[in-house]
Amino acid sequence: MIDLTIADDVARITLNAPAKLNSLDEQALHDLDSAYTQAEQAGVRALILRGEGRAFCAGRDISGVDPRDDDVLGYLGGLVTPLLKRMSAFPAPTFAVAHGACLGVGLGLLIATDVVYVAESAKIGSPFAALGATLDSGGHALFLDRLGAHRTLDLIYSGRLMSGAEAVTSGLFSRVFPDDEVAQAAEDAARTAARGATQAFLASKSLVARIRDERLALWESVDIENAAQAALCDTDDYREGFAAFQQKRTPDFTGR
Repeated sequence: MIDLTIADDVARITLNAPAKLNSLDEQALHDLDSAYTQAEQAGVRALILRGEGRAFCAGRDISGVDPRDDDVLGYLGGLVTPLLKRMSAFPAPTFAVAHGACLGVGLGLLIATDVVYVAESAKIGSPFAALGATLDSGGHALFLDRLGAHRTLDLIYSGRLMSGAEAVTSGLFSRVFPDDEVAQAAEDAARTAARGATQAFLASKSLVARIRDERLALWESVDIENAAQAALCDTDDYREGFAAFQQKRTPDFTGR
């Protein structure tokens, strides 16, 4: 079950199947995609993704899967990858709360989120060798980029799971918090972002994605930064930010 609530310009999406550690079958993926669509149509200025119960998301729900006729490509390529791309391109800052198991597709949901706050209890890695399967949903790219080839393959071969603190220290995600503080930290960050200069945030989000995906060199990225800054001059929030600075007051951003 996927729950969506919207208040104060913030969408809150919850994976709500705690009995199965929020693992995702085909219907859950459709429902999650629909929740992001609704949040986008509502024009929210920030979004939080979290999981109910003991885990964020343990990955794919394979409880009813017969490996002899399993349509893996249909599940991953037809459903998961388009969802992750949609999440990554969401037109507002996005935040995730990672606790307990964050594996497989669950790890992919985190990769596709802008900012991930991690609980100390989080378990992140690639335990799929025990299934005769491999890491999916962008895990190879994340681990290789942040950990290097040797540590990536060590995680995969051993099936060892990283703690939340180790994952953050290794540069995988944003910050680590005690389990009883992580959800509030994400809530506070999302509320702050929802009051911010949304168009400026989106300019940075787009630039970071291009540097990552296109492997842009320094001066290429500087040229794009310059163009983005020039485009922001035409936004209401840019003008408001300058006016507030000059008048020595707090800016009142509208996201436009």
